[in-house]
Amino acid sequence: MFKTHPCPQSLALFQEHDHRRQTCSLFAKPLCQGLSCFAAICDLRAPRMKGLFYADSALESCRMDVNKGLPATESRRDLHVWIIENLRMAPVPEKAYGNFFEEHCYIVLHVPQSLKATQGACSDLHYWAGKEAGAEAQDAAEAFVQQLQETLGGATVQHREAQGHESDCFRSYFRSGIIYRRGGLASALTHVETNLYNIQRLLHVQGRKHVSAAEVELSWSSFNKGDIFLLDLGKVMIQWNGPETSIPEKARGLALTCSLRDRERGGRAQIGVVDDEVEATDLMRIMEAVLGCRVGNVPATRPDKSVNQLQKASVRLYHVCEKDEDLVIQELATCPLTQDLLWEEDYYILDQGGFKIYVWQGRLSSLQEKKAAFSRALRFIQAKGYPTYTNVEVVNDGAESASFKQLFQSWSTKQRGNKNFGRLSKSIQVRPDVGKLQSQPELAAQLRMVDDASGKVEVWCIQDLGRQPVDPERHAQLCAGNCYLVLYTYQRMGHVQYILYLWRGHRATTRDVKALNCNAEELDLMYRGALVQEHVTMGSETPHFLAIFQGQLVVFQGHTGHDGKEQPAPATRLFHVQGTDSCNTRTVEVPARASALNSHDIFLLVTASICYLWFGKGCSGDQREMARTAVSAVSGENKETVLEGQEPPGFWEALGGLAPYPSNKRLPEDVSGFQPRLFECSSHMGHLVLTEMVFFSQEDLDKYDIMLLDTWQEIFLWLGEAASKWKKEAVDWGQEYLKTHPAGRSPATPIVVIKQGHEPPTFTGWFLAWDPYKWTNDQSYKEVVDGSLGAMPAICEITAVSTGFSRPAPSQLPPGSRLGRHDPDGQNGQERSQALVDGRVCSGGKRPSGLSVASAWEPLLHTPSLSPLSEQELNDFQLSRGPSNGGADPLTLQTLKGSQDGSGNELQPGPKAGDASTNSHHSSPRPTINGSLPRERLMHQAVEDLPEGVDPARKEFYLSDSDFQEIFGKSKEEFYSMAKWRQQQEKKQLGFF
Repeated sequence: MFKTHPCPQSLALFQEHDHRRQTCSLFAKPLCQGLSCFAAICDLRAPRMKGLFYADSALESCRMDVNKGLPATESRRDLHVWIIENLRMAPVPEKAYGNFFEEHCYIVLHVPQSLKATQGACSDLHYWAGKEAGAEAQDAAEAFVQQLQETLGGATVQHREAQGHESDCFRSYFRSGIIYRRGGLASALTHVETNLYNIQRLLHVQGRKHVSAAEVELSWSSFNKGDIFLLDLGKVMIQWNGPETSIPEKARGLALTCSLRDRERGGRAQIGVVDDEVEATDLMRIMEAVLGCRVGNVPATRPDKSVNQLQKASVRLYHVCEKDEDLVIQELATCPLTQDLLWEEDYYILDQGGFKIYVWQGRLSSLQEKKAAFSRALRFIQAKGYPTYTNVEVVNDGAESASFKQLFQSWSTKQRGNKNFGRLSKSIQVRPDVGKLQSQPELAAQLRMVDDASGKVEVWCIQDLGRQPVDPERHAQLCAGNCYLVLYTYQRMGHVQYILYLWRGHRATTRDVKALNCNAEELDLMYRGALVQEHVTMGSETPHFLAIFQGQLVVFQGHTGHDGKEQPAPATRLFHVQGTDSCNTRTVEVPARASALNSHDIFLLVTASICYLWFGKGCSGDQREMARTAVSAVSGENKETVLEGQEPPGFWEALGGLAPYPSNKRLPEDVSGFQPRLFECSSHMGHLVLTEMVFFSQEDLDKYDIMLLDTWQEIFLWLGEAASKWKKEAVDWGQEYLKTHPAGRSPATPIVVIKQGHEPPTFTGWFLAWDPYKWTNDQSYKEVVDGSLGAMPAICEITAVSTGFSRPAPSQLPPGSRLGRHDPDGQNGQERSQALVDGRVCSGGKRPSGLSVASAWEPLLHTPSLSPLSEQELNDFQLSRGPSNGGADPLTLQTLKGSQDGSGNELQPGPKAGDASTNSHHSSPRPTINGSLPRERLMHQAVEDLPEGVDPARKEFYLSDSDFQEIFGKSKEEFYSMAKWRQQQEKKQLGFF
C-alpha cells in the first residue's frame, strides 16, 4: 500500500490494517477526508487513555472507527496537533495546544481557514522534536509527516522544528506562548491538569512577541536579571520580572501567566507580580519560603542569541543530485538570486546564512528525491557544521512559502516551462475604480491610493535649512537637486487625515536631507503627531503622490537657488515622459542626447525655437494621450509631433547627431508572487533584529511595538503610542532592512511611518479586519499598575486554601490593614476583586483594563483574603518540594489510566443553580449570587437595571449552564479560555456587554 516506510514499527502498523478496504482510495480523497482517514489509521491501535487526549466524545469515537474522519479537519479549527506516543499519532486536545513535553515529538498541521476556498492554498506541516526525544520517535515523526504530505498533496510546506529554536511560523500558532514541560506521557504526566492545585514549579519565560516558558530547577540559581520567572504554586502564581526586562516583556509575560491560570486553573488562581523587590517585600518573602534564602545578587542577563538581519542577508543556492550513490552538492549562485535558476526537474538547497535551510523540489523531480528531503538537509547541515537544531523548510514547486519567495529579486506565480521561463505575458491595464476606496480599504492597499487625490495640497522647498512655500502654480515642478515637503489633507469617515510626503531628489545634498527630516518633525509637532510621513525618492514615487499632481509632475535637473529661482536652463533640454494615466505618469529631464531615447516611450525635446514631441514606435495610445497633457507646462503651445523614423534633420542636430538607443520595452516589476509580511523590530548589538508574525492581524500591534509591514512595493513602519519616541530609529531600521535584504531590494523603496491611531487605508487594507476603536481608553502597563491598584499595606494576602493558616481577628491586624474582600462591619455584602501586584491589591470590584497584549489584563481572580501573615506564619509556610535533580517532577503525577482528582474540592466555572452558599475558603471568579438568573434579566440590560449583586462586566456569568450553551454555542469553560477581545466581541453581539 505504501512504498516507503522509514521505520519498521509504522510499516507493521500499516500492514496490519492493509486488509481494510476503506483505506484503498485514501490518496484519491479530498484533503480533509484523506487526512482524517490517515489519522484514524495511525490512532487505531493506540490504547484508550481516559482523560488525556479526548476532550470530547466525537474525537474519541473517531479514534475507534476507521470509517469516521477527524471532525477537527472539517470544523472551524485551522490548527491540528498530534503527539507521537509509542510510535503512534494521537490527537492533542485543543485546550492543551502550546504545551510540549521534552521527551516527545509532535506533528502540527495548519490550514488557514481564510484560504480554504482559494485554489492552490498552501498548508504548513511541522514535526517538532523535544530536546529529550529519542531517535526512534523522531524517525517515526518524519515517517508520519511524509505520509501526511502524500495525502495532502504538493500544496504543503514542510518544516522541521527543534525545541527552543522553532521558526516564527510555528510560534505564530500559539499567541499566548509555548510551554516546555519536563518528562513525557510515559512518566504519567498529562497534557492538561485543569483545577490541579497541588503543584510547585518554576518557569523561565523568554521572548518578545513569541513567548516561551520552560520548566527549570526550583532554585534562585535559575534566575537572571534579563528574563521573567514564574513561580507557580497552584492557587498562587508569582511573576518575577528581572530588573533589566522591558515593559513589553513584562506585559507579554503577564499574558502568558494569565493564560496558564485560565487554562490550567480554570481562572481560579491569584496572580502576584514582582516589578520591584523593594516594594514587593511580601511576595519576596513567599518566594524565599519556597526557594530558600537568596545568597548574593541575581546573575547578570544571559547573552541574547537573536539572529540579526545582517546574518540573514547571506544566501547561497546549491544544486543537489546523486551520482553513484553519493550525494553531490554544487554551489550555483549567491545573492541576489533570480527565479530562473530553479529548474522544475531538479532539486535545490538554499542556505540562508546557516540560520535556515530551504529545500526546493521541482515538480518533475523524482519521488525518491522528495522523500529524502529532510535526510538530505540534515546531511547538508552536518557537512556545513551548523547546529543540529537548524530550521529546515521543504517547499514544492508552485507552493513556496512567502519567506522563500522573498529571497529572490522577483517572483512570478505564472506557470512556466524551462524555455520560456521568466517571460511575462502581456498585461491588460485596468483603470482602478477610485470611488470605492473609502469603503474598501483592501482596494486602497492594493492600488496604494488613500483616496481619489482630490484633497488639499501644500508644497514647501527645503532652502537654507528651512522650508519655503512653493507657488501653487508651480506645485508640480520639482528639481532633482532639492528636497520638498508635500502635505496632503483629506477626509475619511468624517475625520481629517494627513499625509506628509518627504520627497528627495537624486542630486540633493546630505545637508538638505537632514534639513528635510528636521522640518518634517516640526510640521508633525504643529499637527500634534497626526501626520503619516512617507519618504519618497525621485523616480520611485507612489501612485497617490503622482495622482495629487494629476499626472503633470515634472522633475528638472539642477536645483532651486537661495532666491527661489532655478538655475539658468540650457538651450536644449530632453524630457522623458512615462505613464498611461494620472496615477503613474511623471516627466523627468534626462541628458539631451540620442542614446537616452527608447522606442517604447515618449520624449519631449525643447530647443530655443521649437519643441518636438517624439513618439516611439512601441508606445500605446494611452501613453500618447497622457503625454500631450503632461508636457503642457514645459512645451507651451509651440510643439511639433514627431514619429520615430520620421524625424526632421533639426531633431538629430539638437541631440548632437543620431546614435544607437534601446528599443526594448521596460516591463513593470512583477510583484504578484509576494505576500505582505509583518515583523516586530528590535535592536541587538547595533543591528536590526526582526521577529515575524506569520499569520498577522491587528492583535499583533501593541502600543509598545515598532512593527514593519513589508508589502514589497512599500515598507510601512507602525509605531505604537508608547514607542513614538523611537521614530528616527524606526526609519533607520527601515533603511537597514532594505540594505540587508537578501533579494537586493532597492534603497529607494518608499518608507511610510505611521503612528498608532492614524493608520491610512493603504496600511489597514492589508489586514483581514481592522477595528479603529480597538485602542480606545487603552492604558499602559504603568498606568494599570499605578492607577488601577488600591493602596494596601505591603503585606501579601494568601487564600486559606493555599496556606492553611487560620484567619486572625480584625483586632490582631497591624495598623492601617484591612480584611480585604468583605466589609469588616458587614455593611457591604458585595465581594471585592483582588490581584496581587507588587504586594498591592486591586479592590473595589474594579478591573484593570486596556493592556492589549493577548488579554493579559483579563479580570484577575476574586479570592477571599486573609489578614496579614505574621513572621512566624511566614517562617512556617512550607510547600512540599520535589527533588530538582532529575527525580520526581513537582507536579502532582497522574497515571495514564489513573482517576482524576475526585476530592470534591474542585471549583466550578461559575455560579450554578442550587448553590446555597459560597465557601469563603475557595476562590470565586466573580462576585456571585445564589443560583442562576433568567436570561431576560441579563441580556440587553443597563447597569442600573441589573439585579443586586450582579457584576455588570460579567453578566453572562450568571446564566445557567444550559442557557449559556444555548446562547453562546459553547460552554463557559470554552468561552473563558478564549482571548479577551474575542469574548468582548461575542458579548457585544449577544447583548451582554
